[in-house]
Amino acid sequence: MKKKLTAALTVFAVLGGMGTGVYAGANLQEIKAFLNPGIKFKVDGQPVQLKNSSGAVIAPISYKDTTYLPVRSVSDLLGVTVKFDAASNTISLGEQTEGVSIAAGFDSSYHTKDPDKTVYKDKDYKDVHFDNGSGTRGSSFMLYPNKKYQKLYIQVAAIGTDIKDFTVQDSDTDTVLKKLNITPEEGLVTVEVDIAGVSSIYVTGDVQDGSSMFVPLTTSYYK
Repeated sequence: MKKKLTAALTVFAVLGGMGTGVYAGANLQEIKAFLNPGIKFKVDGQPVQLKNSSGAVIAPISYKDTTYLPVRSVSDLLGVTVKFDAASNTISLGEQTEGVSIAAGFDSSYHTKDPDKTVYKDKDYKDVHFDNGSGTRGSSFMLYPNKKYQKLYIQVAAIGTDIKDFTVQDSDTDTVLKKLNITPEEGLVTVEVDIAGVSSIYVTGDVQDGSSMFVPLTTSYYK
């Protein structure tokens, strides 16, 4: 339903939250258009309001029998990530073509680049989260996509015994985005998670005594 609605909308008006400096030097053409606050909106049958990044209600623009909607507002309502690249003056919607490693800015108690801990099945991943502590416990770390991405592809391997309840959670709303068990026999598992509109993520798993959680950061990425 949301994909169909996205295709039906003309959305290239303004990218809410971007300052006027974004458009400096752009090829702008002055037009006469009208704010049209009388237009009402529904998403999946439910009434909604268009809002900017500050939460203020905004109106669509009517120009030559066409309604133009702010990209940021529509993307937020539909759960579609929007990104503006000032260098190329390009707006991108949805999943990016190139992945962005989660390694940048990563921090956890078990973050390591020690060659004795970064190798899994004869491959050195260089930069990993490797928790091999003793006793039954939860191994966890935080990620901060800051609403910039549509998907998270996180790789994880259980070494020794199973990782129970490996969970990826929106830490702001406590919404569970993905939950599964991972066995050593599965090898390095790639977990795909929808993260559109998510600012921060809490990743955790129950690691049993004699087991380890191995998460290569260089091959886990946002898109």
